[in-house]
Amino acid sequence: MERYQQILEHALYREALQKINIYEKDRKFCCHTLEHFCDVARIMYILALEEQSDLEQDVIYATALLHDIGRVIEYKDGTPHDKASQDMAKIILTDIGYNADEIQLIIDAIGSHRKKEEPEHTLASHLYRADDLSRNCFACAMTKECYWDETRKNHTLTL
Repeated sequence: MERYQQILEHALYREALQKINIYEKDRKFCCHTLEHFCDVARIMYILALEEQSDLEQDVIYATALLHDIGRVIEYKDGTPHDKASQDMAKIILTDIGYNADEIQLIIDAIGSHRKKEEPEHTLASHLYRADDLSRNCFACAMTKECYWDETRKNHTLTL
């Protein structure tokens, strides 16, 4: 079984995902669902292939699956979700058997995915771009009320 598949089965991950779904049940804007995480993973992988990066698919998928999982903590106590996601990712990745270098690469990418300036290393750059590209603003009923700047919104289907 691929390691990233084990993330989906990890108790901490499953519990967090369930709680995020509860917290966001009535959210009108983009939600942080497993579908979002998978969309980000697939887009990250496409970017990696197009740019011929040497990133492992397993590391790409782990990063995407974990990048917003800390939302559960943010909703609970206000901790920024990127920081909370890093903390949760470290626990999950260690339990699953990722090595220290992989864990550091993944949590660094997660920690920089909200910054407006594009991150310096490839995994973080792919995550930053894929996270935005995954949103279908052009088909969203809330696009006019969304807090995203117009230049950030995806007004067309783009990759």
